[in-house]
Amino acid sequence: MLIMALYIPKDYRNILGSVQNTEKAVKAVKDMFQDNLSAQLALLRVTAPMVVLTGTGINDDLNSVERPVRFPIKDMNEQKAEVVHSLAKWKRLKLGDMGVKPGMGIYTDMNALRPDEELDNIHSLYVDQWDWEKVITKEDHNLDYLKKTVRRIYEAIKVTENKLYIEFPQVTPELPEDIFFIHSEELLQMYPNLTPKQRENEIVRKHKAVFVIGIGGDLSDGKFHDGRAADYDDWSTPNEDGYKGLNGDILLWNNVLDSAFEVSSMGIRVDEEAMRRQLKIRGQEYKADLMFHKRLLAGDLPYTIGGGIGQSRLCMYLLRKAHIGEIQSSIWPEDMRQTCAENGIELA
Repeated sequence: MLIMALYIPKDYRNILGSVQNTEKAVKAVKDMFQDNLSAQLALLRVTAPMVVLTGTGINDDLNSVERPVRFPIKDMNEQKAEVVHSLAKWKRLKLGDMGVKPGMGIYTDMNALRPDEELDNIHSLYVDQWDWEKVITKEDHNLDYLKKTVRRIYEAIKVTENKLYIEFPQVTPELPEDIFFIHSEELLQMYPNLTPKQRENEIVRKHKAVFVIGIGGDLSDGKFHDGRAADYDDWSTPNEDGYKGLNGDILLWNNVLDSAFEVSSMGIRVDEEAMRRQLKIRGQEYKADLMFHKRLLAGDLPYTIGGGIGQSRLCMYLLRKAHIGEIQSSIWPEDMRQTCAENGIELA
């Protein structure tokens, strides 16, 4: 049943039995997964900022239309700061400043506010994710390396699901053995009359775990599969499969919501050439004068691969929840809260 932007699964129930058990399971997922992720990708945990200074180019622009939460700092002559949307660019600066060598990386707990999100089962004003970034060599700037990294992340998710089943046998494992790779252009050719989200539903319903390659660049119909900022993921470089893009999304089939379910956005990051090209494509050449962009274009930052993995999203999937508000505490419209309560969905 669909109400507003809310999907209510038929005969939904909390398989963990209580809010208390849900909270225990959320902690178990977070503890297990970050250990698995760190081991798979050789990542060191670091602390991260919740705010950055406006005008530095550090904050993630997302689709370049979302408004950050912004405020003046009294003790810094009213200089403006803003709450992060994500740490896509901050992590690369951190790796450069730390002098991390290729093959090693960092991860952190990222907490963001996105007031322009459309609130529904999977979108909240509050975003929490494991933001990770790893130093690579120039030679690693290729599709094979991207796929290898995706498989390692998927393995970390599978191991977490299996361990979770031991502690909470109500959560039976559902993930397939392998993740399926497909380019967004191939999806367009397969389903030319469907929207990008409908294409995702069709392919993920079939394969259950899918990595869609090439997010941000124009496809043959003149449209992109989904939006991506110009200055972190490389979505314009030709890759070995004959298409463009060295980034993508991890999608899992969500039986509770009966739809494809994004748990991660990631990619090989822009080098100097891709940065210039993508800024030009988006008409944002002015960003080349910002601090982050100047350092990257000057060759002062390492080549990296990175992304974000939704903490509440992953918990929601693994614990078979119908609404992200069952995992995290946030603000919800009163009619959404009431409708959820009437259908056995307890929002925090």
